[in-house]
Amino acid sequence: MTMEFKRSPDGGWGWVIVLVSFVTQFLCYGSPLAVGVLYIEWLDAFGEGKGKTAWIGSLASGVGLLASLGCGLLYTATVTITCQYFDSRRGLALGLISTGSSVGLFIYAALQRLLIEFYGLDGCLLIVGALALNILACGSLMRPLRSSDRPLPEKTALENVPDRYLVYNEKEKNLEENINILEKSYRGDETCKSTLANGDCKQESLLHKNPTTMAHTKETETYKKKVAERTYFCKQLAKRKWQLYKNYCEETVTLFKNKVFSALFIAIFLFDIGGFPPSLLMEDVARSSNVKEEDFTMPLISIIGIMTAVGKLILGILADFKWINTLYLYVATLIIMSLALCAIPFAKSYVTLAILSGIVGFLTGNWSIFPYVTTKTVGIEKLAHAYGILMFFAGLGNSLGPPIVGWFFDWTQTYDIAFYFSGFCVLLGGFILLLAALPSWDTCNKQVPKPAPTTFLYKVASNSSNV
Repeated sequence: MTMEFKRSPDGGWGWVIVLVSFVTQFLCYGSPLAVGVLYIEWLDAFGEGKGKTAWIGSLASGVGLLASLGCGLLYTATVTITCQYFDSRRGLALGLISTGSSVGLFIYAALQRLLIEFYGLDGCLLIVGALALNILACGSLMRPLRSSDRPLPEKTALENVPDRYLVYNEKEKNLEENINILEKSYRGDETCKSTLANGDCKQESLLHKNPTTMAHTKETETYKKKVAERTYFCKQLAKRKWQLYKNYCEETVTLFKNKVFSALFIAIFLFDIGGFPPSLLMEDVARSSNVKEEDFTMPLISIIGIMTAVGKLILGILADFKWINTLYLYVATLIIMSLALCAIPFAKSYVTLAILSGIVGFLTGNWSIFPYVTTKTVGIEKLAHAYGILMFFAGLGNSLGPPIVGWFFDWTQTYDIAFYFSGFCVLLGGFILLLAALPSWDTCNKQVPKPAPTTFLYKVASNSSNV
């Protein structure tokens, strides 16, 4: 059963949705994305290897912790509701809300350094957590579009059943069946068995005529009927939940039958494995390259943040142009970013690292067009389901990327091989998505119609031909 939403208003309350979604992503993702500042502190505090320490930051931005679970739910909610409210301006709206996390990264990078200096690492984390409570106020302003112009239907009988024991429209029929079963179960109590003596039967008949006994019997019958009703309700509830789970699994399988969605799933997983480590480790990359503290005009993590905001806004605007294929635009950002990642090991000065950080940050802005690409691939009706799956694997990639890069450093004592690996992952994801999106791929899979048989005309030679 497909759900049809109202036509997207492309404005009105939608701009309030954009504002609160921007603030939500600012508060939710500002600190986790600026975790590179905290990463240096954790290295000094725990004295562990870079690979093991990187798990802290990667889990904070990926999967596995309560905070990351909340961030994942908030991100999916803000993107889904924005896509519902905007159609022709969807790229611009997604670009605006997604800049919230980038602006948050830029501000939180400097803010967390300041808080650590004044209140220490523990005090910094407490203040950041207190700021995140303002997300509750943002959530109260999000009003999802109804699925149709009709008023919301009343709760189904199944939802009201705890008080009245109602079960769908099958209640009357099944209650009669239950009563018949109950009557059969205690019919032997109302009649005398042929094997009993006559005196015993008479005595039992007198007991049934006793008002107290009859009242007790009615209470027993009522109790048994209620037990039967509740038992049937539990069975129907279990069947309904199982059907919902079955439908979810079938829809998931249907999504993965779409080769572009499957390629998108692989691409986002590989992109987060290779593309997320710079935001976490770039500060340590500079320190490992012997860049002097005096040369740091601005933290590299702040450069990544502000350029990511610019990239999200510009790429989001480009996605609204009809003559631009958004999927190819996304693939282009992956391929160019892979080259930038492979160039990081050659950067030995602050200026070079700052330029590469800006390029990587700008291309990371492709997050603003990723929901747009997903919507075009699966449709607005399946966006929440599909985006939830993609975000799970994106979070998994976030979790695995920084520890892998850190382990490469612990193994080789240099980040060179680590960033070559990161660039290869992003490049591989981009090429897989490109192959799945090429129109020639569909042409190859289509069965070419067989050509019609050619008719040949043969002229019979005459017997009177000259010899």
